[in-house]
Amino acid sequence: QLQLVESGGGLVQPGGSLRLSCAGSGRPLGYYAIGWFRQAPGTEREGVSCISSDADSTYYADSVKGRFTISRDNAKNTVYLQMNSLKPEDTAVYYCAAGGARLPIRAYEYDYWGQGTQVTVSS
Repeated sequence: QLQLVESGGGLVQPGGSLRLSCAGSGRPLGYYAIGWFRQAPGTEREGVSCISSDADSTYYADSVKGRFTISRDNAKNTVYLQMNSLKPEDTAVYYCAAGGARLPIRAYEYDYWGQGTQVTVSS
């Protein structure tokens, strides 16, 4: 069974940066594509970014393209989401998830989920 734990969230001012981490245990994270999703109160969970198991392919939602960068270190069993130029509308709980497809984009394509980390962008 794969377990995922997110970290790195917090309060940041608009224009600031945060780096989220998704640490896996129980199975090698390198077997899976990893996605980042976010959910703000009263909204549906939104796919933000994902990366294939071999890191050859990535996906970004239009809302974060050019500001967020996903990467992975399979030797450390960790996936990262570097978030720059943060905006108040980026405020949400951020979740990482693992799935078996090459580059899954939809939430239903993922089998394992972390508990989430809160990101708040406010002055």
